[in-house]
Amino acid sequence: MKIEDILNKQRTCVFLSSQNKKDIIAELIGLMVKDGLITDGRELLDSAMEREGLMSTGIGKGVAIPHGRTKGLKKMTGAFGLCRNKIDFGSLDGQPVQIFFFIATPQSIIADHVKALALVSRLLNREDIRARLLAADDPQKVMDIFMEAEKGEVR
Repeated sequence: MKIEDILNKQRTCVFLSSQNKKDIIAELIGLMVKDGLITDGRELLDSAMEREGLMSTGIGKGVAIPHGRTKGLKKMTGAFGLCRNKIDFGSLDGQPVQIFFFIATPQSIIADHVKALALVSRLLNREDIRARLLAADDPQKVMDIFMEAEKGEVR
């Protein structure tokens, strides 16, 4: 599995405008709705917020990987966003979040969901990648950073 299997520049926003956890997640889901992958983001938002109620998906170091399941998807997909403001996400390290990668999965998929979480987590755990992403000013740059990182070309 590669980032481009679940993310594209149409589902990437480098200037998220929301100011809280639920609205950030809704904004990311909105990118998937706009890209035509889901017609109604409500079920996915409810699923993601239910998951957040169990334990925050703010994994630390300014990163959150919210995720949810929905019947309205044929394949796993993702949305990425950067927020120039720091958002309180209830992260494990207590730090605010600026980097968000949402993973949406059909109800029937389990193994690929775990693989996607591991891939995104591994890439976003790298300080050099986080710094480059935060400096990105357009969706194509974000995609380039992820693809270079996967190839081991990040300097």
